[in-house]
Amino acid sequence: MEIAQSIVLGLIQGITEFFPVSSTAHLFLVPWLFSWHDQGLPFTVALHIGSLFAILYCFRGELALIIRDFLCGLRSFSFEGRQHGKTGVYLVIATLPAVAAGFLFEGYASGVLRDPVLVATFLLGFGVLLYISDRKTTTSKTLSDMNLADALFFGVAQAFAILPGASRAGVTITGGLFRNYKRAEAARFSFLLAIPVIVAAGVFEIRHLGYADMFQWSFALGVATSFISALFAIRFLLGYVRTRSFTLFVVYRVVLSVVIIAVYSWA
Repeated sequence: MEIAQSIVLGLIQGITEFFPVSSTAHLFLVPWLFSWHDQGLPFTVALHIGSLFAILYCFRGELALIIRDFLCGLRSFSFEGRQHGKTGVYLVIATLPAVAAGFLFEGYASGVLRDPVLVATFLLGFGVLLYISDRKTTTSKTLSDMNLADALFFGVAQAFAILPGASRAGVTITGGLFRNYKRAEAARFSFLLAIPVIVAAGVFEIRHLGYADMFQWSFALGVATSFISALFAIRFLLGYVRTRSFTLFVVYRVVLSVVIIAVYSWA
């Protein structure tokens, strides 16, 4: 793989992983548009590792509290008065549907679903859902209001992220908005929820990587650029949605889906 391609794809991954525009779609479409060799899921997972490091860094303080309260709650068999511990429980619950979907449908995700028309369709369809959810006026809940039903709703929504073009951030934020969470709170839980999912995907896909792959400069540079760009994306989006809607991202999804279909039809 060309070094320049790895850097470009790393930048794209880091930014689009946390914007509701589908990182998987961009990592597939950019090589397709420029006639680059599709690197497939193993390289995609490697880039996700860079994004994972960025989340861990940005939320290191909150994660320490979540882990501490979660473990204390397990020891005492009670999470009463442990809000961060409850968040940990809900993260576990919300992760299960995505893990099940990945285990059952990974073959489709890496095969027949990586089609430009399908990617464009998912970009458009889930973009419309994001727009509808973002128009709700009763978005007042915070993570302290979360319950089992909310966690399951986040989790089922995230399961659809296996569809290229759906966007993991997009579907989870959409799910949160439909459950009346504030934009910034839905985004924050979406980012935290990315941690166990990326770890699970990495463990699942690491079997496809040989030692030679993991120590290639292309993989290392991809991870590094993904990390740096993800830091920017996380901080930008959390600040952006405190005062603005997701309309800009919806418009981008619609335009991109139309461009993809037009280019594919012309080609």
